[in-house]
Amino acid sequence: MIQVSVEDVEIAPGHVFEWAVVSAKMVGSAGSLRPGAATTYNQAKHFAVAQDAHRANDTVCAYVAGTFDLPGPVDRDALGSAMLHFVRRHEVLRCSFQQLVGEVSCDVLGPDDVELKEHDMGFVGSADGVREHLHRTFQEVDPLSWPLIRMGAVVRDDSATVWFACDHLVTDGLSTPIAVHDIAAAYEAFANGRTPDLPETGSYVDFSREQRRRNVSLDADDARLDHWKTFMAGGDSFFPRFPLELGAEPGRMYPAVNETDRLLAADEIEKLETTCRAVGGRLFMGLLAAVGVSLRREGGPDVYRGIMPVSERGRGPYAHTMGWFINTMPIAFSVAENQDFAAVMANVRAASTEMQQHADVPFVKAWQLLAPVEYTKIRYWPYAVNFFSYLDFRRSPGARHHVPRQARKHVWLSRTNGFCFWLHRTDTGLYMNSIYLGTPEARRTVSGLRRTLTRTLENMTGSGEF
Repeated sequence: MIQVSVEDVEIAPGHVFEWAVVSAKMVGSAGSLRPGAATTYNQAKHFAVAQDAHRANDTVCAYVAGTFDLPGPVDRDALGSAMLHFVRRHEVLRCSFQQLVGEVSCDVLGPDDVELKEHDMGFVGSADGVREHLHRTFQEVDPLSWPLIRMGAVVRDDSATVWFACDHLVTDGLSTPIAVHDIAAAYEAFANGRTPDLPETGSYVDFSREQRRRNVSLDADDARLDHWKTFMAGGDSFFPRFPLELGAEPGRMYPAVNETDRLLAADEIEKLETTCRAVGGRLFMGLLAAVGVSLRREGGPDVYRGIMPVSERGRGPYAHTMGWFINTMPIAFSVAENQDFAAVMANVRAASTEMQQHADVPFVKAWQLLAPVEYTKIRYWPYAVNFFSYLDFRRSPGARHHVPRQARKHVWLSRTNGFCFWLHRTDTGLYMNSIYLGTPEARRTVSGLRRTLTRTLENMTGSGEF
C-alpha cells in the first residue's frame, strides 16, 4: 500500500456507483441505540475544533481515503453486501457525535440498524474525470455530519476500483489497510456464496471508555506528565518547532502541496534494516536518526526535538478494528556531528525507550494541562511543528494482496501552515508522502531536505554510516 494523493493516481474510466450508509434510527431515537457513549480525547478535540471552524466559516478541509482494485467482471450486489458487512463489523462507523453541553459524546447504532442505499452516479469517461470526481466526493465527508464514511466503486467490464473516504474521527493510519482487507475479503466471500470469515474486532467505544477511566484524575502535578515537562524544559514550547525556514507568515494558512517520492528500493530498505539491527536498533529508529541528521545538515540543531504518533492498538482485537488508536508523544535526542551511526542510534534507542514508558498519557490531555493558555483553543498548530511518522504497511491485515490490488491510501489537507511527512514501507520500497505549505521557500526547503534524507539513507545502507 502506498500513500499518495488521489490527484496523482491513474484510475481508468468507468461507471461510478456509491453506497450510502442510511438508518431509520438516528440520534435520540429508540431501539438498539446506545446514547451518550464515551469518546477518546482525540475525538473530542477534533470534533470541538470542527465545530469552532464551522462557526467561524473556516473552510479548511481534510480527509483520509483509500482505493483498491478488484478483478472483473465485478458482482455489484456482492460488493454492496461487502460494504454493508464492513460498516456493521466496525462500531465506530456506526457512531454519530454531538456536543450539546460539556464533553463530546456519541450515539451508537446497532449493526442491524444500518443499511446501504445504492446510487448510480453515471459514467465518467476519462481518468482526469475519475480523479476529479473522487477528490470532490472525498471532500464531502464532514466531521459534523453523519455518516462519517463514503463508499463506492468505479465499475468496468473487466475490473472495478473500490473507494472509501472517512473523517479522522473514525480512522487512523492503519485503519485504511484494515478497510481494504475487510471489504475485499468480504466481497470475495459473498461473490462465491460464502459468509465472510474475518478476525474478531474490538469495541472502539469500550476503548474510549477505558482511556477516560485511566485518566480521569490526571492533573498538571501528576508524575505521569514528567516526560512532557522534561521535554518542554529542553525547548521553547509544548509544540516543537520544525527547525528549517518555510516562509510562512504567523497566523496564516496556505494551500497545501501533496507529494509522494520513493526514497529507497525494496532491497535497499532490507539492507538498512539489517544495518540498524547490527547496532541494536530497529528500522524506525534508523529512519528517525536519519531524519534528525538530515535536518542538522540542512541547518537544523544538534538535538532533534519532535513529536510522533504511537499506536495504541496492541496485538489483540484492536489490531483489526477501525478507529483512531493513536497517541502522540514527544521525543528528543542528540544528532551532534561528532557522533557516528552507532552513537546516534543509541541516543534514539534510549529516547524511544523513555518515550514508551510514558505513552499512556493522552496527547490532548497533556495539551490541555501543560500548553500555554493561548494554545488551549487553537484550531491548528500555532506554527510549523516537527513531526515524524513511520508505518510498515507490509505488517497490516491483507498486506500480501496490496500489490495485486493496487491498494492506496490518500491523505489530503486543503491548507496548512507547516510541513508533515509520513514515511511508509511497502513491498516495493520506502516512500515519503509530504504535505506542506506552498510557498517558494517551503518548496526549496522540502526539496533540499528530501535530497539530503535520501543521500543519508543511501549512505547508511551502503556503509553503515551517515
